[in-house]
Amino acid sequence: MSEPANLARRAASEALGTAFLLAVVVGSGIMGERLAGGNVAVALLANTLATGAGLVALILTFGPISGAHFNPVVTLADAWMGGLRWRHVPVYLGAQVAGAFGGVIAAHVMFGEPLLSASRHVRSGPAQLVSEFIATFGLLAVIWGCVRSRPSAVPFAVGAYITAAYWFTSSTSFANPAVTLARAATDTFAGIRPIDAPGFIAAQLAGAAAATALFKWLVPPAASAQTPEGDSARSERSDP
Repeated sequence: MSEPANLARRAASEALGTAFLLAVVVGSGIMGERLAGGNVAVALLANTLATGAGLVALILTFGPISGAHFNPVVTLADAWMGGLRWRHVPVYLGAQVAGAFGGVIAAHVMFGEPLLSASRHVRSGPAQLVSEFIATFGLLAVIWGCVRSRPSAVPFAVGAYITAAYWFTSSTSFANPAVTLARAATDTFAGIRPIDAPGFIAAQLAGAAAATALFKWLVPPAASAQTPEGDSARSERSDP
């Protein structure tokens, strides 16, 4: 397959996967809030379980096609580590952001909400920003720690981590710039005020960079290449 055709296939995978992710996040938030009768803890639990389960299914589905990044910081980190060509990064990022907004629109249509609406959900302050740094650092740590030794476990590890991070961070673990931008366009349970989104994105970029730099030192690529598992992980992240 030619490179342009292959890149188009990967971009479609990233857009569709990210769209489904946002449909899960926003749709389950709306459903949870409507059924919880004002109990925020129950609504958050419903949102959490749906998101964690959805992530596992989506990564298993789209991972063999594009790597199932669904997240600009994962794409940037993968390029930094040599798993993705830098010239492909803008295509991945564009597909992720477009897919994220498409997923929000799909969720709104399913629940009779306006197609897009600026969120009024306040998520500001140092505690929220620290939470996003830690949430994103942990996500990249899980990915890098697993992909080099047990790549088949990555979907389950990521789903489990995000499920946990919903509850141990005050920000409920967005950990994804594309998700953050799209959730600013939903005035529902999962939303974030547009004015709060840039701080979240800055914290996410910093957390991803810190985790990637640390794991580049903790588990150098040359060391992971000494095992069959390392070869498998590297080949999964390499371009054909």
